[in-house]
Amino acid sequence: MTGLSLSMRIAQGLMKIGLAMKANEWRESAKLQLSPTQAQILAALATQGPLRLSELAALLAITLATASDAVSSLAKKGLVEKRTSEQDARALSIVPTRAGQKAAKAVAAWPDFLATAVDTLSPDEQVTFHRGLVKMIGTLQRRGQIPVARMCTHCTYFRPNVHAGSHTPHHCDFIDSAFGDGFIRIDCDDFIAATTSEGWDAWVARGSATQ
Repeated sequence: MTGLSLSMRIAQGLMKIGLAMKANEWRESAKLQLSPTQAQILAALATQGPLRLSELAALLAITLATASDAVSSLAKKGLVEKRTSEQDARALSIVPTRAGQKAAKAVAAWPDFLATAVDTLSPDEQVTFHRGLVKMIGTLQRRGQIPVARMCTHCTYFRPNVHAGSHTPHHCDFIDSAFGDGFIRIDCDDFIAATTSEGWDAWVARGSATQ
């Protein structure tokens, strides 16, 4: 059979999913009288805590001007406020108000429609798909094409393949627990960036997916 390569057909499929997510984001944000960018900022603040304007812009891959406009709109709606940063008294951090936290919870539920589609995959298919996503995200961020994700594979606590031969070959030093590819986190609150790429390289080289 001629035509597009398998990699291009997968890319097409991901684009279709991306369009579905974007349409859902616009639809749901309109219900809350928010722009998608404003909703993304609330979600980021809910999961990562207070952030500076520059940190928000970098995290969401938007310009400082776009981030500033969105934060100003959220502040006018009473959903965020600016406070002196705990790390630097000369800087300001963006913090969600109680109303903002409530709105953020609604935003966090938006991917549920996609999760129901993922549930149609078998457990083995989900683990393989998850590993593929982690590898793609890691590759894109190493190329500087997307913001850095707080993933296990790039964390200083990650010890890949130290329990070889088991269904839980990896180890997290932070919680002192073994786990498999199906439990690799893409966004972890306890993430601390590794100083080398050894963990990522060893994980990629292993090449097989386990739960």
